[in-house]
Amino acid sequence: ARRMAEPMLAYIKRSKSISSCHSYHRSSTTPPHPMTDAVPSEPDSKKPKMASSPENPRVMALFDVDGTLTIPRGEITPSMMEFMQSLSSKITVGIVGGSDLPKQEEQLGSGVVDKFPYNFSQNGLVAYKDGKVLEVQTIAKHLGEDNVKRIVNWTMKYLAELDLPVKRGTFIEFRSGMFNVSPIGRNCSREERNDYEKFDLANNVRKDMVAAMKKEFADLNLTFSIGGQISFDVFPAGWDKTYCLRFLKEEDFDEIHFFGDKTFEGGNDYEIFSHERTKGHTVTSPDDTREQCTKLFMS
Repeated sequence: ARRMAEPMLAYIKRSKSISSCHSYHRSSTTPPHPMTDAVPSEPDSKKPKMASSPENPRVMALFDVDGTLTIPRGEITPSMMEFMQSLSSKITVGIVGGSDLPKQEEQLGSGVVDKFPYNFSQNGLVAYKDGKVLEVQTIAKHLGEDNVKRIVNWTMKYLAELDLPVKRGTFIEFRSGMFNVSPIGRNCSREERNDYEKFDLANNVRKDMVAAMKKEFADLNLTFSIGGQISFDVFPAGWDKTYCLRFLKEEDFDEIHFFGDKTFEGGNDYEIFSHERTKGHTVTSPDDTREQCTKLFMS
């Protein structure tokens, strides 16, 4: 995977703070080997303890992060983490999010890959089971460098001409399995993030940009997925959250439940929510997630 990453890293170096709307940035939290999305290993004594085999291991529950286990880009509360660990004693638990692993750790705590049996960052393009890497896939290899530059250049031009009440920095974030595009910029404050979400819903900023990109890049067979408050993801078709299902063998599970908040068509939970192998559940908050799971699995 590192050999695959070398051409991409030659082209995109880790960005310093950039205020221009033409910023093209790889996540500032990216670890030393960015295309593997791995984190430095901890001594066994410091690793979080994974629950022993659950009572019903053939029942699986997969959880989105933002809006499902945490508030958007927020940290999980101690009580919610305690609940999730209690749930993992009842059934098999997995995390599947669109962000990279360092961002998952910001929200769910250090060593999250060791807390639950399955962890899928970037929709499963970086997959862990029992704390060990199963697979790493890269968009740079899949699309080729010319198409990567084509997407980046078009996106920067579109955003330069887009008039918004506020613009900050980090408008395009390159991840090993996708592009994350944010019209306002990922460096915005919490208050600016909340205000932008309202503006976006009223003015269809992201929806209109996605429509334009679908037309411009129709030949690349890409999927565009709106998630969270301020951004959307761009990745090859089939690299949505259903990608993680390939690591869950049908013969190993009788039921696979999925819990997410963006389950509407076009949302980044829609494909896995509506997949034939899953039982989808729409949630509105971490408290709602806890309430639904309690009724389903712990009553």
